[in-house]
Amino acid sequence: MGVDLDTLDSFCQSLVQSQSQFKKRKVTLEGDNGSSTYSVSCEVKTFLPTLQASDYFMEPSLSELFTRELTDPSHCSRVQNFTVGRYGYGSVRFFGETDVRWLDLDQIIKFNRHEIIVYEDETTKPVVGKGLNKAAEVTLVLQISSSVEKLMVTAEKQGAEFISFDPNRKEWKFSVQHFSRFGLNDDEEDVMMDDADADVDADAEAREPVTMNDSDGSDFDEEGALVDPRLLSHSLPSHLGLDPVRMKEMRMMMFPAEEEEDDEELNERFSHHKPPFGKEPLSKPVQRSSPPAIRKTPLALLEYNPGSFTSSPNGSILLSQQNKGLPLTTAKVQGFKMELKETPVTKSYSRNIVDAGLFMGRSFGIGWGPNGVLLHCGSTVGGGVQKRELSSMINLEKVATDDVVRDENNKVREELIDLCFDAPLNFHKEISHETNEVVVDSFKLKARKLVFNRLELSHVCRSYIDIIEKQLEVPGLSSSARVVLMHQVFVWELIKVLFSSKESSVEVDEDALPLIRRAEFSEWLQESVCHRVQDDISSLNDTNDDLQHLFLLLTGRQLDAAVELSSSRGDVRLACLLSQAGGSTVNRTDIDRQLKLWKTNGLDFNFIEKDRVRLFELLAGNIDAALGEMHIDWKRFLGLLMWYKLPPDTDLITIFQTYHHLLEGGRAPFPVPVYIDEGLVDEGVIWNPGKRFDLAYYLMILHGSEEREYSILKNMFSAFASTHDPLDHHMIWHQRAVLEAVGTFSSDDLHVLDMGLVSQLLSLGHCHWAIYVVLHMPHRDDYPCLQANVIREILFQYCETWSAQENQRQFIEDLGIPSAWLHEALAIYHAYYGNSFKTLEHYLGCAFWQKAHSTFITSVAHSLFLSGKQSEILKFATSMEDHKSEIENWDMGAGIYLTFYALRDSLKENDDSMMELVSLADKNDACKKFFSRLKGSMAIWDSRLPIDARMVYAKMAEEISDLLVADSGEGSTTEVKLECFNSIFDSPMPEDLLSCHLQSAISHFTLHLTETASLT
Repeated sequence: MGVDLDTLDSFCQSLVQSQSQFKKRKVTLEGDNGSSTYSVSCEVKTFLPTLQASDYFMEPSLSELFTRELTDPSHCSRVQNFTVGRYGYGSVRFFGETDVRWLDLDQIIKFNRHEIIVYEDETTKPVVGKGLNKAAEVTLVLQISSSVEKLMVTAEKQGAEFISFDPNRKEWKFSVQHFSRFGLNDDEEDVMMDDADADVDADAEAREPVTMNDSDGSDFDEEGALVDPRLLSHSLPSHLGLDPVRMKEMRMMMFPAEEEEDDEELNERFSHHKPPFGKEPLSKPVQRSSPPAIRKTPLALLEYNPGSFTSSPNGSILLSQQNKGLPLTTAKVQGFKMELKETPVTKSYSRNIVDAGLFMGRSFGIGWGPNGVLLHCGSTVGGGVQKRELSSMINLEKVATDDVVRDENNKVREELIDLCFDAPLNFHKEISHETNEVVVDSFKLKARKLVFNRLELSHVCRSYIDIIEKQLEVPGLSSSARVVLMHQVFVWELIKVLFSSKESSVEVDEDALPLIRRAEFSEWLQESVCHRVQDDISSLNDTNDDLQHLFLLLTGRQLDAAVELSSSRGDVRLACLLSQAGGSTVNRTDIDRQLKLWKTNGLDFNFIEKDRVRLFELLAGNIDAALGEMHIDWKRFLGLLMWYKLPPDTDLITIFQTYHHLLEGGRAPFPVPVYIDEGLVDEGVIWNPGKRFDLAYYLMILHGSEEREYSILKNMFSAFASTHDPLDHHMIWHQRAVLEAVGTFSSDDLHVLDMGLVSQLLSLGHCHWAIYVVLHMPHRDDYPCLQANVIREILFQYCETWSAQENQRQFIEDLGIPSAWLHEALAIYHAYYGNSFKTLEHYLGCAFWQKAHSTFITSVAHSLFLSGKQSEILKFATSMEDHKSEIENWDMGAGIYLTFYALRDSLKENDDSMMELVSLADKNDACKKFFSRLKGSMAIWDSRLPIDARMVYAKMAEEISDLLVADSGEGSTTEVKLECFNSIFDSPMPEDLLSCHLQSAISHFTLHLTETASLT
């Protein structure tokens, strides 16, 4: 019997008369048209529990609780022996005082066949001792025969205490300390029913060997021993939002053999536990010839004890074991929450010890999460020293794809985001492009490629340099970041020097062009090594050592400074020689001959300073003898080779080839990347000579490669060629695009570079720029849909990001991305979050008619119908009607709504009706067909059709039935009218609504009998 506040009206009259006695409560009397109704104040109403189900009851009743609350304030917070039950199923009585205020008993307590469930949703269950999660006595009414022994075993397995069993009334009583799910499962019911029909003596004999292991043999397979509930020391499924009992049952059903092995291992591990009932386990398992295929009953799951990952000792398992029956005081948790530090994988990481298999299940393995989160077990990624780790240790590491936009305090700077990504890409977008349409299915993509000539290269490089120089002005940059930025400036300058063409109004001799380019390269080389020369000079111990100072100046070809220094020291002859350094080969030959004559004639070089001899050797072009044991960087060595050894008219290609041959012979320093050359990386990073070179050296090779062999391109355009951050591709991508645009090379095998920049952009939430980069990926015949697949993945995975920003969405549409792809991604996104109306709109937008139709029928149509939004229903249905040939079960879906409105208008004799029905027989035939379609629709959609939709079908049938009955049917016979009632009674309406038409049907049937009798 349902209980509601409306049942309290009978008490209000007497309570109002004694209102003065209860000043803390307020009862008001309201009248309306002579009928008096009483309402209880909101203060009292909110205290009372709710129970609307008609077959449920509670003691004390709601009226009693109301009365006692008025007479004894706060009585509902301490109700003694509170009882809730369901007629024919059982009841539960909570011991002691119970706080029943604000309890929604319909949602909390559910009685099913042979079971009680309290707090079915684990996330809403309070801690033990609070609410209704407390000790109680449960009474279940069994509908099958059973025995006391079986019920005792069942109660023991579930952590309950058996009290009694009345075989006459079939009432099974037991007590529990807290709640989840208690009762008999389907297998236990089947076993009990089978046992009830079997011979008792034979059954007892079959069970005798196994009862020593706390089981009757009918519930278990060959190992059949009842595992101590204390062995299962976790409730992880419940904290992951799953039903722990059902998960355990599924595991036992799908993996019975493995479960037996686990039980055997656990029994050995916990052999010190004394079995219940004082019985000793068997020395070996009982063998059966054909064990029955019966699932094991899951043990009661104990509470999980959450702990702090940071406070747990290393190597400990973060699962605590608790004994059954002990009071549990753990607070409600939201599942596992692992510590994540936003640090690069090469630096630090978080360590969280759990059982990896238990935590993630059988499919656990290495997995990537959003924004570069890596979840794995074992050794950490990027650790300097490899060491063995437990397989149960889960590492959660964050890949730092945004180091380039962080300052020296490791904070992301918005101005760096703009200057590193937005500004270069905006400029890239302004440069001329050529587009190529790529057909993917029925859609077209506009693939893009940067195209311009070498006359424009100087302007392009200068624009990129301006952007980098603005980055250098940002305060708070680290010293390593400034060095990398300066290196990028020099790289753009070198690209301009090596590959640009100059526009001049004066005709220049073609033979002079290589010399002009050589002079520009020499100037670039001087500027790039200037800081290294100054650093070496400042590190000289003896400030009076002018000869060393002069030598260092010559390594950077700072001839003016060297001549001035030599003259200021009074060494005019040396100053004259220095002024001619790197000039005519005749001077070099003369100095070299003089040195050889001195050695041939046995000159004692002890009377000449060694550094002066080194200067002479350098002026003679003997750079190896001049350097001796001195180590200089590769750029200065290349400069010495070009300035002092090779003739002054040597072209750049010959210079680069000469350096390359010396490098292969081990007589030249390696062109190491700038971060190694400048000492920016940690000592733990190992660099193998010959594996990676500086980007500037790769550009020189690219310029000097006459045969255009591009085997070096992958190394050239890797992040390691210009920065120590292996995940930073933001500038190298632009350099690749510019070089390819001017025709220096062409390659379709650099997708790693493209995807590296895409990952950086996505980690910053710049989905529109990521798609822009993907459109510039070169097309490959072996992967024709590569661009389309990547773009769709971005739209799906980052839908929440780009859809929330109108500028991004508009940018993506302007790029020519098919709108259907955007709508499809939005449809999946809104379907995930349960927004059916948005899901339907976007399915229609992407022309997914079948999915749109299913969403309309199962989630949208009934809500609009109940809200009276006929125009919305017609809008959605008519938009799909033109494509009904592509939609399965159209007539049993959206077509029903269109038919209903047309039929209703026809029965109302609306002039705008789409159907012309004249006679009552025609109307009856149309209604009968409509009712048949309603029933067919419910059969086809079955469980996918929610209750509200079925209620809408009932309302449709009711409204059509009322209109059909209301039709006078002039000229129609009684048989036709009776046929109308037959159609109505065959409609999908509830019986209480059909009963309303029964009286009219009886009257017409009586009239029919009277007419028939009068005719006879």
